[in-house]
Amino acid sequence: MLYFSKLRITFVFFISLFFILITSFNFFKFDHDLLNKKINLGLDLQGGSYLLLEIDNSPVIEQKLQNLTLTIKNYFKEKNIRISNFKISNQSLYFSVNDEFKQIILDTFKDEESDINPYYPRFKSHQLDIIDNENNFQLKYSKQGIVELKTSSQDQALEIVRRRIDEIGTNEPNILKRGNDRILVELPGLDDPMRIKSLLGKTANLTFRFVTNNSEDSFGAEKLMYENNTDNEIVSKRIILSGENLLDAQPRMNNETNETVVSFTLDRVGAKRFGKATSQGIGKQLAIVLDGKIISAPVIRDTIASGSGQISGGFTFQSATDLALLLRSGALPAPLNIIEERTVGPDLGKDSIKAGIIALIIGFILVIGFIFIKYKIFGLITNTALIINLFLLVGILTLFEATLTLPGIAGIILTVGMAVDANVLIFERIKEEIKNEKNNLIAFDSGYTKSRTAILDANITTLLAAIILFFMGSGPIKGFSLTLGIGIFTTLFSVYFIARLLTVLYVLKNKEKEGLI
Repeated sequence: MLYFSKLRITFVFFISLFFILITSFNFFKFDHDLLNKKINLGLDLQGGSYLLLEIDNSPVIEQKLQNLTLTIKNYFKEKNIRISNFKISNQSLYFSVNDEFKQIILDTFKDEESDINPYYPRFKSHQLDIIDNENNFQLKYSKQGIVELKTSSQDQALEIVRRRIDEIGTNEPNILKRGNDRILVELPGLDDPMRIKSLLGKTANLTFRFVTNNSEDSFGAEKLMYENNTDNEIVSKRIILSGENLLDAQPRMNNETNETVVSFTLDRVGAKRFGKATSQGIGKQLAIVLDGKIISAPVIRDTIASGSGQISGGFTFQSATDLALLLRSGALPAPLNIIEERTVGPDLGKDSIKAGIIALIIGFILVIGFIFIKYKIFGLITNTALIINLFLLVGILTLFEATLTLPGIAGIILTVGMAVDANVLIFERIKEEIKNEKNNLIAFDSGYTKSRTAILDANITTLLAAIILFFMGSGPIKGFSLTLGIGIFTTLFSVYFIARLLTVLYVLKNKEKEGLI
């Protein structure tokens, strides 16, 4: 029936007032965190940079296979099984075995309970595929193994990318997974992404190795270039220390040489290893290698047992700061390639906001004008509910500090249209009821009741579409579906609580009047 209890009226009033106040937070600044909530603007509205990064897992697979080579050698050596001709090619490990041991090899890799490495988790049969070609074997990651490896690399890379960006202090970055080998980075307000690209493009794999003139080094040796690509050194493949042993790294000024250096501190294990290596290598050059290039190769003058040291290399303060940041955040598990890049200038963002607001105002005025001319006093009630509906929608977005994009504004405009559509259905149904029912109260109540099914069906199907768009879409599509989905709930609330309450108050006051609508 057309009846609202005092409790329900109070509820509607306070809900409306609450979200009007929340909406006002966007226009005022408060010191308290609970009150200092605002809608964040997306890249298309405030400008910024969009980077889509792809993880190159080829080096990771090769490294895993190299580690697996050692594991296999040691495991079968203990069982007096001789394996030979190890070779890694095309993301596969090849090796040979005598015919008498062939079945043992197959059983070991196909057995779910086989533990070929006592120090690491077991290699399950679903992770590795072994292909038998007479006495030659090909070992490679299965499809599921590749997926697990990619997922692991992506999780590690995501955390390190987040650390690097957070250290720079970028405002409200958005860092998300895309598939199982891509990472999306959105940086609102950043219109010059060169530094970010430089930081994200470096794996930051740091190693300390001795320079050697002996190409027959027992650990092997390789020729590495300096960062300036003008000189090179033959460096031992034996890694004295890696970036994993770093506790901290900071840019500093060396008072003696008056140059910028990167000061680092090692953990307990790293300090012990570094002290031992420098005590045994006095007079030798220690190459500091970052991502396969030598930063510097100082001569060791004395034992460094303090667990701290300096990296020099003709740095500017900015480059020293960036290197320290990279070392602190840790090495990426695999290289990252930028496969898509977009930059939106702040001026373009302002133009988008202006265009969106103008479209919203024009659409709002036209809808308000039409509904008022069509339904007179009930049109005014609808328009009042429509304005409160917008406050509810913006208030909810503000409460959750959602990010508003240009498609999000389109979703708000569509919400306005849907809210009006629901009221039109109700009022047209009421007109039909009045033709058959002289009692205004019964006619209005029947109009609201009998139109409910059609309104709910229309809004539920739209809500389902919005949910699908939110989970299947990305970026701007999510913004559109979010505002549209929230708008459906605020529309139903404004229609069946706010507009209906105002209608009830008017009809009860004028229940004997003919031609109410």
